[in-house]
Amino acid sequence: MQSTAITEHVVEGPEHTTFYRASGPEDGTTIFFVHGWPELSLSWRHQLAALGSLGFRCIAPDLRGYGGSTVYTDHADYALEHVVGDLLALADHLDVERAIWVGHDWGSPVVWSIASHHPDRCHGVVSLCVPYRTLELGLEHVIALVNRERYPASTYPAGQWEYMRFYEERFDDARLTFEANPYNLVKLLFRKGDPAGFGQPAATSMTRVNGGWFGSLGQAPDVPRDDDVVSENDLTEYANHLDRNGFFGPDSYYMNHARNAEYSATALDDGVLHLPVLFLAAQYDYVCDAITSDLALPMRERCRDLTEHVVYSGHWMAQERPLDVNSFLARWLATRFPQLWLTSSP
Repeated sequence: MQSTAITEHVVEGPEHTTFYRASGPEDGTTIFFVHGWPELSLSWRHQLAALGSLGFRCIAPDLRGYGGSTVYTDHADYALEHVVGDLLALADHLDVERAIWVGHDWGSPVVWSIASHHPDRCHGVVSLCVPYRTLELGLEHVIALVNRERYPASTYPAGQWEYMRFYEERFDDARLTFEANPYNLVKLLFRKGDPAGFGQPAATSMTRVNGGWFGSLGQAPDVPRDDDVVSENDLTEYANHLDRNGFFGPDSYYMNHARNAEYSATALDDGVLHLPVLFLAAQYDYVCDAITSDLALPMRERCRDLTEHVVYSGHWMAQERPLDVNSFLARWLATRFPQLWLTSSP
């Protein structure tokens, strides 16, 4: 077995700095792991250890606005086109011509965009929770895919995406609510999926009605930490970075729907993906609901080599069910890329 040590690195450019974690041999086939909101490269710790031990070169950057990477002060700086540029620049710095790209949450539209605009830089693409042709096409597009039996338009105009409308209408209120107590926020968010919520409206569907994420509280409530998802040390690292950088950057990813839709319209071959794709749906993710809504339909129409599996987890799949995620990843890599697997094997 290869060493599973996870190392930390910083790439400083004239305009942008990227912090990243790495594991595995430098001559292995490269896998980029791209996190979402409000996470860090730390979110991929289980995958870095597992896939690095199999001989893959694993790279997990902090996206712009997060962790040790550059924080920008304009909403437009967080449009997908800029984030894609950061990752391709990192790949160039590492002399990586083609890679496997793995994304989760807002990291998913990033890797989908790399695949659709730069297929020559991809062996394949993997997404956890967020299907292709959803967030990268903008808010109006995902609203059109809402399950209206669960979310009648008269009560939930934007369905489970009501919280995104809240960002657009009251951005600073949302930001300040999160900044009031990042520690409690991360502790509240990073929890196992709850089977009891299946078939019920997601809490995010009430964000505007309640006047914010936490109503009159003004900050995340204090709840017990879910030790099965995040340790105290990891929770503290998340909170410290979010406390230092603030939420302007993370929340600004939600303020670029029109820009992202324009960028997505420039995808090659009308957005059809011919490369191998793996999608892992979360059974108990009630926001990115790919189980009981039409959210995954555009992906199935555009992906010519698609493998799908369901993981019995909530939204934070890679941290909640790492053995399942790692198993599906390893099996897909071995069957779809046997030659790459052989060159990466210890």
